Amino acid sequence: MNMIHHRVDQLDLNLLKVFEAVYREKHLGRAAAMLFLTPSAVSHAMRRLREHLGDPLFVRDGRCMRPTPVCARMAPELLEELANLRSLLQRWGVFEPAKSRQHFRLAMPDAIEVMLLPDLVKLLAEEAPNTSLTTAHLDRRDMVSSLAGNVLDVAIDVAVPIDSDLQFQPLFHDQMCLVTRKDHALAQKMTAKRYLNAEHIAVSSRAAGTVIEDASLAKLGLTRKVALRCQNYHSAVAIAESSDFALTIPLALARTITAGKGLVISKLPFELPSVDLNLYWHSDMENDAANVWFRKLILDHFSLSDVFQP
Repeated sequence: MNMIHHRVDQLDLNLLKVFEAVYREKHLGRAAAMLFLTPSAVSHAMRRLREHLGDPLFVRDGRCMRPTPVCARMAPELLEELANLRSLLQRWGVFEPAKSRQHFRLAMPDAIEVMLLPDLVKLLAEEAPNTSLTTAHLDRRDMVSSLAGNVLDVAIDVAVPIDSDLQFQPLFHDQMCLVTRKDHALAQKMTAKRYLNAEHIAVSSRAAGTVIEDASLAKLGLTRKVALRCQNYHSAVAIAESSDFALTIPLALARTITAGKGLVISKLPFELPSVDLNLYWHSDMENDAANVWFRKLILDHFSLSDVFQP
């Protein structure tokens, strides 16, 4: 390790405060008065700092202290960093959206991102313009560890049993609906029999396993014909628009991704359980000012946006 770096690691930060005063005043006596120290104490502190940094720092020029070339080059940057440190310490535990450079990290299902992200980016630009945001695909298996390890700040997911270290708040309850072409038989007349006999699209990122609507139908003793299983709702909507396939989909999502297309949103012929979404965060972040603010931003958006209203 470089010896100067080694010495800096052991540096008493109080010496930097003395250096700042001497650099600004260019005079030991005035620097001492500013710091309420004796001139000998200031002289001793400067000697220790010279030893740490391996540079004389100042040379006497009459009654004044003139910075060495290295000191003159490095001091402005050092003083700027000291000012930043003071500002940070003054704001410790406080979150000021308009000034913060916080980087937020949010995980959620792809279907939620298309509904939430455009408005969330706009809100951040308006209320916290210097912050940044990363969104990630939600892997339910890693949600607890990612929130605990500060890989994520918050996550949005369907209501699931949670670890004792997590906190959550309901975001919204959504009903399932049916999306078809305008001239589809189900758009003309919806019955349970017609629905079950139609060809359906199932959406899941998994290659196998029961999707939520089929699990709900099974509880009613019903089954439907799944003609196609695809990975995302955008693909499913495009297929529904150009085929006789029907798509069962959460209503809020349907409103978002079918706008302007030749599709009809219809009520299902039977009641299926609602899709409940929660906002999750780790207990350690319960009172963190930035996390609290970000959670409120998301919660307020869900409560006020027309997309998420019944």
